[in-house]
Amino acid sequence: MMKILIVEDEQLAAERLEEMLNEIDPSIRIIAKLGSIKETVHWLQDNYADLIFLDVQLSDGISFTIFEKVKTNTPVIFTTAFDKYAVKAFELNSIAYLLKPINKRSLEDALSKFNTFKTPYTIDPEALSLLFEKRNSGYKERFLIQIGQRYSKIDVDEIAYFYSSDTGINLKTFSGAYYPVDMTMDKIVSVVNPVKFFRINRKLLISHNSIINMVAYSRGRIKITLKPEFENDTEAIVSIDRSSDFKRWLDK
Repeated sequence: MMKILIVEDEQLAAERLEEMLNEIDPSIRIIAKLGSIKETVHWLQDNYADLIFLDVQLSDGISFTIFEKVKTNTPVIFTTAFDKYAVKAFELNSIAYLLKPINKRSLEDALSKFNTFKTPYTIDPEALSLLFEKRNSGYKERFLIQIGQRYSKIDVDEIAYFYSSDTGINLKTFSGAYYPVDMTMDKIVSVVNPVKFFRINRKLLISHNSIINMVAYSRGRIKITLKPEFENDTEAIVSIDRSSDFKRWLDK
């Protein structure tokens, strides 16, 4: 029987993770679900788990600081809303990382990796914090757009949002101009700065500077008014599974 600790400040995400773990292996026992650094430090002082699922950003700070306050050799799988480009470095100090929203296949792969390489792990919180602080570097500063025989250079700071349409992926500038982008939305997410841009749903990646109004919407979602106005077949609404991360993104 594998004993697992889940550290996640979003209750629905923690419950969904527990549900998927039990679907994959019914013998798994979730011995605790915690939501803060303070709770986790206190728990680890007197308890032990075979494996920890740890959200990178908790309600009271970055979770790496847990390991500055309490020593443990328990393997860790990080969970994070940050893009793949930024979090590749987390692999240096963990069994794996899982990008939110977590899917069952990636969870199975992470557990398989844990079962294959079951050895004591030493977390280096200083190295992780340094990598986390540097996550803003190396991002794309401009996009080269081709329309027919003409090329245009669009600086990232000019872009209000990227959106998916029937014709493909487009960007819209603060001046109201729009251009096709020869990239997938997933690729764009991986090359723009996550401090400046957030993917609020499957079709829309927005700059924080494009937000002019936000209101509570049904089922915990958030409806956003953008500048320039988003004119598409869907409204600018933060999806349920991204709402908590969106609030944290704005509150940095």
